[in-house]
Amino acid sequence: MRTQVGIIGAGPAGLMLSHLLHLQGIDSIILEKRSREEIEGTIRAGLLEQGTVDLMKKTGVGERLMREGHFHEGIELRFNGQSHRVNLHDLTGGKKVTVYAQHEVIKDLVAARLNVGGKIIFNAQEVSLHDIETTEPKIQFHYDKDSELQEISCDYIAGCDGFHGPSRPSIPNSIRKEYQKIYPFGWLGILTEAPPSAPELIYANHERGFTLLSTRSPEVQRLYLQVNPNDDITNWPDDRIWKELHARLEINGEWKLTEGPIIQKNIVPMRSFVCDPMQYGRLFLAGDAAHIVPPTGAKGLNLAIADVQVLARALDTYYATGNEELLKRYSTICLRRVWKAERFSWSMTAMLHRHPDHTPFEQQIQLAELDYVTSSRAAATTLAENYVGLPIEWQAGEKEETIAGFLYNE
Repeated sequence: MRTQVGIIGAGPAGLMLSHLLHLQGIDSIILEKRSREEIEGTIRAGLLEQGTVDLMKKTGVGERLMREGHFHEGIELRFNGQSHRVNLHDLTGGKKVTVYAQHEVIKDLVAARLNVGGKIIFNAQEVSLHDIETTEPKIQFHYDKDSELQEISCDYIAGCDGFHGPSRPSIPNSIRKEYQKIYPFGWLGILTEAPPSAPELIYANHERGFTLLSTRSPEVQRLYLQVNPNDDITNWPDDRIWKELHARLEINGEWKLTEGPIIQKNIVPMRSFVCDPMQYGRLFLAGDAAHIVPPTGAKGLNLAIADVQVLARALDTYYATGNEELLKRYSTICLRRVWKAERFSWSMTAMLHRHPDHTPFEQQIQLAELDYVTSSRAAATTLAENYVGLPIEWQAGEKEETIAGFLYNE
């Protein structure tokens, strides 16, 4: 097989990249190790920045999002028995965030690709990368364990295959530098069949640990508890989970957490991770293959979408003009935004979670930080700007430009 861009991974990064390339007249093939049913049925969180929503609308995959998404103009921060609203809309000049689950984004993008004849090879086995330092890199794979070896020749390869995929290890150890932080806590997440308990997301700092109240639909809600990452989910029967949620979310005044049947629960560890560079030869990493953020800042999916916007723009420029400058600067452009998102996600995590090694002094500093963020408009604006999403920026000569309004003009 032959294509211009071989894409490994049919998550949000790979699917959106293929969609954007199609709109620019650039051919691509996606390889995905899982089935379509699995990637569309794996329930994942999804809080979309303003820029992600705008991109989906502009590129024709936002119709269901606009119909079914939950648009939030603020968030609540709870501590010391009080609730404080951060007005994102007011602080950012009209921007907001949208709750729309990641698997729903995937459904929309898969449908968009298949509806125009886009090629997605599901259940691809033993995927490997070859000749990435040449002008014709290759991807090899098997359709199943008994099939013959298949090969795709490309101009470029986009590694959108997540933290455990084969793309990142294809960058030599002598070139690749990795930064990582493992947090001493995890999140116990549940899905419950219940109506919403609040109109917006609630982030709660409590002496017993952090809690997040989110939503999925008018009938299904998503809640998280800070727990030991090595704990066993069997230690958390439903009654214990609800008791802990009530204790950590309670405030002085009238407010009630609505319970319902718990239909899913699991414990996930938390980490921060960055790979530098995000490119080598004709290989470009995007999304979780290049960086991981703790979910407190809601940046994972949005960083993936930002990466592929830059890559799509760079590839479009190359195929239209032969100019490789943006491709050469892909890592520099992306990592500038990635590290800001890592900083924000780390700061939100540090501000809201109870660290097992914190002294009483450090706990008071944490509460002082929350008090400052909710009482200072300048501090609240900083949080709001990061939460709704920072622009994608690069240096163009002496002038700094943003990708907004420049990549896909209506």
